[in-house]
Formats: sequence, structure tokens, C-alpha cells
Amino acid sequence: MTLLQVMAADDPRQVRLRSEDTDVIRAQLLRIGVRFSRWRAARRIPAGADDATIMNAYRNHVDHMCAEDGSRVVGIARLAPVPAGPGQRRARAHRARFRRRHLHDEDVMRFVVAGVGCHYLHAAGQVYALACTAGDLVSVPGRTGHWFDAGADPRYTAVRFLRAGDRPRIRFQPGGMAARFPTLDDLLALP
Repeated sequence: MTLLQVMAADDPRQVRLRSEDTDVIRAQLLRIGVRFSRWRAARRIPAGADDATIMNAYRNHVDHMCAEDGSRVVGIARLAPVPAGPGQRRARAHRARFRRRHLHDEDVMRFVVAGVGCHYLHAAGQVYALACTAGDLVSVPGRTGHWFDAGADPRYTAVRFLRAGDRPRIRFQPGGMAARFPTLDDLLALP
């Protein structure tokens, strides 16, 4: 279930919209220059599929995206639960890093293949929390303040697209804005 929750940037308790309707989500995001669409796989993708299997399942969509706007695939991003042990500290630090408001110089696109992850976009005096699930394509416009959360027990796989370079330059912004907003787990727990 894809979910959009729009909140006042200065007060996350002021929820201005909460919707699971794809058309409503698309229209709201378009207002701030965010592309949102849904793709279907050409065939079922098994759990734990390797990168080549994922790319082959979505080959037509990926080729169309790359031809349409000059993007190129830079890889598959995966987040998975980490068993107890020293890896948990690194996983928590990684989650905390991407839950900080930051910018990229160029548009960054993600196509969610499996699981769920929430993209938070700070634009037009509001925060748009977009919980994406398998089949969602979302673009984050360059120089848009944003952050990301895959939850305390992450299960998220996405194809990443960029227009230049292998990795977007990340510029973290001062302040603790992101910490004031509900996490992915909090958003999904709401009725």
C-alpha cells in the first residue's frame, strides 16, 4: 500500500492530507515537481533475486526511462534486517544518516522492487511523507530537501537512476528537522 501524508513543515501534528489513492498521490506530488508512477513486472520476481533478474523483469520500463530523460541505472539498493551483533550498530548509523535532511544536486529516481521505504520531501512549506511499496517509481528533484527511512526492521529493494555520475553528491543540511517527523514505522501504525 502506497501512502502519502502531507504535514506542515513547522508542525508535524498538522496533517493536511493522508491518502492511499494513487491519483491523489500523483496529483499532490506533481504540484512540487515530483514524478510518481506505478510499474508492473514482466514476470514474478522471486524473493532474494539477484540484480540481473530484477533488471530483466523490468527491462522495458528501465529502457524507456533511460531513453525518456537521459537517466541511467546506477544499481540496486537493498536494505535488510541485520542480525544481532556488531552489524546492528552500523545499520543504526546508516539509518540515522539517511534520516537527516539532505540535498542532491541532480534528480534522483528510485523504483521500488520489494518492501517499503518512506521518502520525505520538504517543499512549499510542507513535508510530504511518501511510503513507497513494490511498483512505485518516485523522483526527488535536485536541490529538494529530503530524507529517507526504511524502518527499524528494513526490507527494501530499489533500482536507482541518475543522470550523471555513479553516486549523487549528498549535502546534509543543519538542524534536526527530520527528527521531528514520524518515522516510517510510526506512519504505518496510524489508522
